[in-house]
Amino acid sequence: MEFALGIILIASLFFMAWYCIKGYNLMTGMAIMATLFTVLALIGNAFIPNSSMEGQSVIDVLTYVYQTGPANWCSSILVYIFFGAFFGRVLIETGIAGSLIKKTVELGGDRPVVTMALLCIVTAVIFTSMTGAGPVMSIGIIVLPIMLSLGVPTHIALFAFMGSIMAGMHANIMLFNQFIAMFVELRPEAADYTYQQNFPFGITCWTIALVVVIIVASMALKRSKSGHAWAAQAAPAQTLDAPWYSWIAVILPVVGVLAFKLPIILGFLIASVYALLTCGRLKGKFTDVTGLLQRLFTNGAEDSAPLIGFLLILAMFNNAAVYAAPYFQSLIGRFIPTNPLVLCVAFGLLSFLGFFRGPLSLVGCGAAILSIFLASSANFPVAFLYPLFSCVTLTMQHLDITQSWVAWGIGYTKVETKPFMKLSIPTGWVLGIIQCMLVYFMFGSLVTG
Repeated sequence: MEFALGIILIASLFFMAWYCIKGYNLMTGMAIMATLFTVLALIGNAFIPNSSMEGQSVIDVLTYVYQTGPANWCSSILVYIFFGAFFGRVLIETGIAGSLIKKTVELGGDRPVVTMALLCIVTAVIFTSMTGAGPVMSIGIIVLPIMLSLGVPTHIALFAFMGSIMAGMHANIMLFNQFIAMFVELRPEAADYTYQQNFPFGITCWTIALVVVIIVASMALKRSKSGHAWAAQAAPAQTLDAPWYSWIAVILPVVGVLAFKLPIILGFLIASVYALLTCGRLKGKFTDVTGLLQRLFTNGAEDSAPLIGFLLILAMFNNAAVYAAPYFQSLIGRFIPTNPLVLCVAFGLLSFLGFFRGPLSLVGCGAAILSIFLASSANFPVAFLYPLFSCVTLTMQHLDITQSWVAWGIGYTKVETKPFMKLSIPTGWVLGIIQCMLVYFMFGSLVTG
């Protein structure tokens, strides 16, 4: 019975991958998967007791999946997303992000490769603190026309832009809190693993990813024929000029957490006030200032609403995966290597399975696989598993055509998906191998199995 249910559950993961590739709604797909996992686990428990359901009634199980999952996620991560989105809106409203980009273009001059590389660096820095479709689109309508006006082909420009966002996400504090919450739900002691502890790994992945993206984009640009047709029809968006001393607001939240151990919400608020103050946006009547703050927070909430909806449903799926884990364990648990080198090599070689919300993606089917590893007799430490799962998730997710803002970029630039994927998938796979080996060299000694 356990073996049969394990096969059905594995088949459902392949169904979910197909579902994502077809471009169907991810929130609905995750809701279907959460329900399927829960129903199958309840059926299995009716025949053979499920250790994860011991002492629980059907109502207890349903409550844990559909109530406790989203409620716990809200209490641990929702506020970070809202305040982070607010900060992103501040950077856009004050013109800080746009000014950084404009100054970068001036430094690069009319040298496409140099300008593209500088834009990638600035974009990666910006997205260490920002995330969400709204900020990506706001920065994209500035960066992409600039690249295209320099003759960079659309698929290379889009790859370079999305790749630099991907690099930034490796050190993004909001995404760290989002992913570590998944570990805490399954293993409470994971709450002891902090952003400060993960930062050396995250910033190393940030650097490696950025260098690889710039190299791949530059090589592709040199091999391709430049074209100006699209760019001639779309001038770069106009931006406000922000003073140079306001630009440090971009990294203030990260500095506050790392150097002063400030709570991240306070870090976002301090950085936001600094940005608004140095850009002269706190002048005027009190009612005007408070109205501006309310509008920025509202716009930030609107930017993050689709993400929040998806993550609330994903929390249900995560909890349903806890009940499904024994069936996965019976089928594939025996094949999980306990040697850290073998495991990191396997993850690296299979890292492409993080594309299309696959079984190695924490924002896809990977939540079920994570539950197996956390329940494994090898007792892998969170300080080893978090970097391993996070690097393959972040790299593949932000080069993936199923990611909302990548899909937006494809529509905005009118690029065909095939040439973009010819750059994104091999690059993601190579980065996955490099980053997984980095996990072994930095954290492999923590595994005692």
